[in-house]
Amino acid sequence: MPTQTIASPTREAPSSTSRAVEFLRRRKFMIFVIIGLTAGLVLWATGQTTALAVTAYLVLGIVIVVTAIDMVRDLMRGHWGLDILAVIAMIATLAVQEYVAGLIIALMLTGGEALEDLAARRASRELDQLMSRAPAFAQRIHPSTGEVESITIDEVQVGDELLVRSSEILPVDGELLSEHATIDESSVTGEPIPVSYGAGDHVLSGTVNGTASFTMRAQKMAADSNYASIVRLVERAVESHAPMVRLADRYAVPFTVVALLIAGFAWFLSGDPVRFAEVLVVATPCPLLIAAPVAFMGGMSSAARLNVIIKDGGVLEMLARVRSAAFDKTGTLTQGKADVVVIHPASRSSSETLQLAAAAEQYSVHVFADPIVAAARAQQLELPDVTNADEVGACPLFVDTLIPAFAGEARS
Repeated sequence: MPTQTIASPTREAPSSTSRAVEFLRRRKFMIFVIIGLTAGLVLWATGQTTALAVTAYLVLGIVIVVTAIDMVRDLMRGHWGLDILAVIAMIATLAVQEYVAGLIIALMLTGGEALEDLAARRASRELDQLMSRAPAFAQRIHPSTGEVESITIDEVQVGDELLVRSSEILPVDGELLSEHATIDESSVTGEPIPVSYGAGDHVLSGTVNGTASFTMRAQKMAADSNYASIVRLVERAVESHAPMVRLADRYAVPFTVVALLIAGFAWFLSGDPVRFAEVLVVATPCPLLIAAPVAFMGGMSSAARLNVIIKDGGVLEMLARVRSAAFDKTGTLTQGKADVVVIHPASRSSSETLQLAAAAEQYSVHVFADPIVAAARAQQLELPDVTNADEVGACPLFVDTLIPAFAGEARS
């Protein structure tokens, strides 16, 4: 059958240095504030109060104006500007000539935004990697001529007969038509061991074919297939907010009002306006407003790197209260390394069965082959010579006889 090869270029992952350069390029505002704070500390230490005041008014003035513009944009979108307390605190520090404290608030504000942006971009990058693995093309076999044509995944219809070649990603969910297939499902199930299928079995989109081509019949369209549902799930997870994030958003404005009342009360009792600024500096809500979303998105990103999909942000908070857990998934949570733990021989002894199996498996590249050979060598069994080896369907020999296990747990 003629086939058409579709080559897709691979992109090299950016290095840590390039990511750092990109991060700094995006956060020029934060670098400007850091330089201003550094200069301010030097001027304060050397007693140059006039130069310190000029530096503080320049840096804080720009930060206040930019932040105020962002707050107005938030208000126009129906969202209250949550940095209003920080802006008032910076204005108060300028009024009472506490310039270094104002510069520190500016760094907290811009640095916190930079950390939140970094966490969001990391979570988005994990989603992009998931999206990049989504199949884009399918090889459809024409029902009349038998020729193979390359089509986009959106053109696949239920009932189409598809050809999946070596190392290709399965485009849609379907039924296996070929006699045998070995598929890597680690990207979907987390199981690191390739799974063997027979004719009539259901196969999932997003999984990767082994070394032998096979044919399948589409049972679902691309939008309804397994991998598309996973991508949608991750998109909703990244966009969702944990209850703590919503709690911070909900109480940020009342917190600001209370902080202003306390600051005004402190000024009234002491008669010193510095007390007003001091209360606002301490109460600046940058950690309150930024810590929750940063922690949430950082947790989502870390989980995605481990192929763990968090369905909702509230799950992360519930996990903090978990003290014990039970899992019914052998292989996914264990090391994924197969070992021969028991042999059930038929007409021969256990040693003879292992000896013959290892003799054949030493010529196989299947993941079960090495553990069988290693078990025979551990027993110092002499393997008979093999004159000819032919691996059919990538299925290991004696798979019904030798029972491998994962990290000490029996698997049949």
